[in-house]
Amino acid sequence: MQKEEKQKIENLLSEYTKCLNSSDAKLARSFYTKDGIFMPSEAPSGIGSESILKSYEFVFSQIQLNIEFFIEEIQVEGNMAFAVTSSKGTVKIHESGVEIPEANRELFVFEKVDGEWKIARYMFNKTEPKG
Repeated sequence: MQKEEKQKIENLLSEYTKCLNSSDAKLARSFYTKDGIFMPSEAPSGIGSESILKSYEFVFSQIQLNIEFFIEEIQVEGNMAFAVTSSKGTVKIHESGVEIPEANRELFVFEKVDGEWKIARYMFNKTEPKG
């Protein structure tokens, strides 16, 4: 059972990656619980659906991501779970058109709502890009 739940979370992270790389703020919001919290690095937290949407709209107005997540750990306990991930890729700054390496480490907390895993809390910060 736990293996099946971990696979569902891996699938969610895969779909979430696609929405980040396509700059889809509404889709990004749909991955969260209604009272979810998005905690981007060097920016205010988005708390609740509308604030999360505004946070993603702002982020995507500034940058275009092209990243991939690497799952390091997923732990499931009942209707709660967490994942530790890292991500690597590039980010294009819209204002300048410059593309630079992007590398982060992430912590996701998930909650199962109506049988479906959702992001309850998400925080990330930068790591040094390698190579």
